[in-house]
Amino acid sequence: MRKRQKIAAWAAAVFAVSAMPQARGAEPVMLRQAYVAVVSNFASILLEKRELMHHYGQSYVMQPEQFRGSPAVITALASGDLQIGHLAYSSFALAVENGKMDGLRIISGEFQDGVPGYYSDEYFVLKDSPIRTIDDLKGKVLATNGAGSAVDIGLRAMLRRHKINEQKDVTMVQAALPNMLPMLASRKVDLFANVLPFSADPTARAATRTLFTQADAMGTTQMNLWVVQKSFIAAHRAALVDYMEDALHVERWYLNPANREAALDIAVKVGKVPRSKFEAWLFSHNDYYHDPDGLPNLEALQKNVDLLHQLGFLKAKLAVRDYADLSIVKEAAQRLHQAP
Repeated sequence: MRKRQKIAAWAAAVFAVSAMPQARGAEPVMLRQAYVAVVSNFASILLEKRELMHHYGQSYVMQPEQFRGSPAVITALASGDLQIGHLAYSSFALAVENGKMDGLRIISGEFQDGVPGYYSDEYFVLKDSPIRTIDDLKGKVLATNGAGSAVDIGLRAMLRRHKINEQKDVTMVQAALPNMLPMLASRKVDLFANVLPFSADPTARAATRTLFTQADAMGTTQMNLWVVQKSFIAAHRAALVDYMEDALHVERWYLNPANREAALDIAVKVGKVPRSKFEAWLFSHNDYYHDPDGLPNLEALQKNVDLLHQLGFLKAKLAVRDYADLSIVKEAAQRLHQAP
């Protein structure tokens, strides 16, 4: 009997060691993570506070990679060259339907637009524009950064609410966000969709006024998501939980008002722009809302995706909960809540 007990104890010890996230000699899991906007997307600044990432170099290493837009992120996710993707709600839904990426899973939400008390994207007209109401947009030229983008959907939703046909009653044009203010100033367009950090620019504020916000058109929007392939989660879940714990730790540091001055110093260093570009909004209530536990608003996300379907960008309805695995971020947040 004693011999059996010793064997059982030895077997249990071997199993415990083998089940550890980072067994001796194992290489840390490489996590290449996408970001688009420098500073605004947390992946671009997480490593600036690497001293708070206690699992880094043990169970994982993280490498931020900048992409120009969602199509390249989707391609890299599909090829396995990227482990954590950064997608807007619209590009995520299109990746699932058009890209046939049924294995994509939402593991976290980066920020939300239109949460009461926080920023919402704006639709600008010139200060001296005769446009005073949504109905005044009939016959006008309206600019967004691309058909099907988040702010484009907000504009189309507002037009539909006022029974304005975006194909017949207005002219829709696409332009890069930095080019929109000059286009408005030269009266090549009558309205454009603006987002942070461009909407916080004093020059833009001096020349324009806000006709409406995205919150007016859509309510709360789950703007950005962190997504991972289901197969990668199955193979490396422990490393992902460790990374998410560290990422939340760093994000909370940035969002803590006590650290704002130091956070702005980092933003200036990484963004390579004057401090004035960030002071009025970054990591404050003038910024988008960031959930401190990294949770996406799935109820808002479902409404956002349903709107894509109503506007004709999706052929079929999409149940977002079928594509969410929030167990990782919930476990990570629980660790932080329990930490001394």
